Amino acid sequence: MDTISATSSSTRTLCDFLASIRYEQIPQPVIARTEELFLDWFASALAGKDARPIRVIEKFADEMGPRDGACEILVSRKKTSPMFAALINGAASHFVEQDDLHNSSVLHPATVVFPAVFAAAQSVGASGREFLAASIAGYECGVRVGEFLGRSHYKVFHTTGTAGKLAAAAGVAHILKLDGERMQHCLGSAGTMAAGLWEFLRDAADSKQLHTAKAAADGLMAAYIARDGFTGARKIFEGKQGMAAGMSSDADERWLTDGLGSRWATAETSFKYHASCRHTHPSADALLALMQAHKLKADDITSVTAHVHQGAIDVLGPVTDPQTIHQSKFSMGFVLALIANLGRASLADFTTDALKEKNLRAFHDKVKMTLDPVVDGAYPKRWFGHVSVVMRDGRTFDQRIESPKGDPDNALTRAELEDKAMRLASYANGANAAETKKIIARIWALHDEKDVADFLR
Repeated sequence: MDTISATSSSTRTLCDFLASIRYEQIPQPVIARTEELFLDWFASALAGKDARPIRVIEKFADEMGPRDGACEILVSRKKTSPMFAALINGAASHFVEQDDLHNSSVLHPATVVFPAVFAAAQSVGASGREFLAASIAGYECGVRVGEFLGRSHYKVFHTTGTAGKLAAAAGVAHILKLDGERMQHCLGSAGTMAAGLWEFLRDAADSKQLHTAKAAADGLMAAYIARDGFTGARKIFEGKQGMAAGMSSDADERWLTDGLGSRWATAETSFKYHASCRHTHPSADALLALMQAHKLKADDITSVTAHVHQGAIDVLGPVTDPQTIHQSKFSMGFVLALIANLGRASLADFTTDALKEKNLRAFHDKVKMTLDPVVDGAYPKRWFGHVSVVMRDGRTFDQRIESPKGDPDNALTRAELEDKAMRLASYANGANAAETKKIIARIWALHDEKDVADFLR
């Protein structure tokens, strides 16, 4: 990497690093992981096809944007401008709750980085290697901004809508080959637009998809206008009236430059195994392990206590009586009911019929969450799982896990990722099996692709 001045501000140090990233200097395992993350994102976007919130955003784009262009809308196979492709693909890829998550930043990077960078790369004719390097720049930026903003930020703000906007901006800025100075202006503009509040969970509103749509599209806008000379705040993160001042009470500036060039946060990103909010996954895996080990049956369980971190309570706590499929994915009780009764919480298990199913509802009512100091102390770097179960016959069981399935130290294999992609692509008929297999093969060879155009020819 280029030499970075020790006297620079943290914002500028980060920007110089992001601008200096080159494919040839990125470790090959990080490149391979980025291809895996891209496949996971691509299939997640296809699974959003025909979902009501996505159709609404598609209609908006059809009325407001061009009806042709270089950039693919994955759910409709139409083409449009970079901004509207980023908007729709960003929304679609976050709908079924199967896109990735980075633990310590509590950020879903793929759903904001890839829509923006993919659109920009298709627009300018970037190569596969340029696309991968730019995507990594987006991940490296977004993760550090999420870590910088801290736990207090996440209590009110959806970090994927806030830090995610910076992530998308950095990735597109890299595609456009902006230097450190213009990268700094780009992030300044993206940061002043950053938004996304959790209140929507109480109403089962559609805002979560709006957060990712706008993060991708606004991040792309910030990069394009910076390319043409539009200026932004130089200290958008640590300035006296910057993001930390307005959106956090525990921001730590050191995270912005943590391990630049040696720590590749992209490779720390986790894949989602269950089709639900990731705050439910540690408890789901712990309950599944416990039931399998002791051969327990759901009907014989009288109560389940999920020992969780505070972030889980903040996000899942408002959903006490899930009324929609999306709310059910943010209900600890409902997710654990699926695990207990079916042994899984897969995409096809979250249905309107399941919401009314008596056994699932009965089990939902047996579940409670409680704050666990050990689990909370490890969070967000580690997402420990811990459940306690009481049986009808008076027996009690306790189960702990250290890494949910999908974490880097409990990762999905490429075979498992391919299987997941096949299921996601077919979920809403986003792509047939033959098409998905071609997409998978192309993504595994992305580092040799001359361009990233026409994935769904």
